[in-house]
Amino acid sequence: MNEARHIVGVAALLAMLATGAAQAQSDAVDMGQTVPDAKAVAEGLFPEDACEQLKAAGFKCMGFKPAVRYSLPATAFRLGSAELPDTLKKQLEVFAEVLKTRRGTGKTVRIEGHADASGTAEANVVLSQRRAEAVKDYLVSLGADPSMLAPVGVGANALKNQRDPFAPENRRVEIGRATPPS
Repeated sequence: MNEARHIVGVAALLAMLATGAAQAQSDAVDMGQTVPDAKAVAEGLFPEDACEQLKAAGFKCMGFKPAVRYSLPATAFRLGSAELPDTLKKQLEVFAEVLKTRRGTGKTVRIEGHADASGTAEANVVLSQRRAEAVKDYLVSLGADPSMLAPVGVGANALKNQRDPFAPENRRVEIGRATPPS
């Protein structure tokens, strides 16, 4: 009887964690086809900079907003491709501009490649990693510090459109601050 309760409790905990992961996915700011403003990207990726500026000016900082994760753009990649479309390149140029100003800071930005569910799980992880690497390579070619960039392929494990696993918006890249190891 206790073992059955334990199993049910573990299952409930896993369900809550899965719900939290799904909610975390929806927290990404969807850039769609728009080219972001460099100031907004800088404030989103590095919100603590505002606090550092206040402290440098002699003021007390009472905290800052959490860093933002950006989803670039909803239909960025063609099926099975890691080639960067022109719209995505234009968006990445703004991110590179911001990242160039943070060279040598020791801050890390995670580039998460995603795939839809049209391939096998293994193929989707490889494809999503290629997408993340392509973004890193492009950012580096524009002057971003390669040591700041952490490309990760997650395959089809974090679908943006869970109702349609094959939807184009699932083929994307998300860029956000890497969480420090605990």
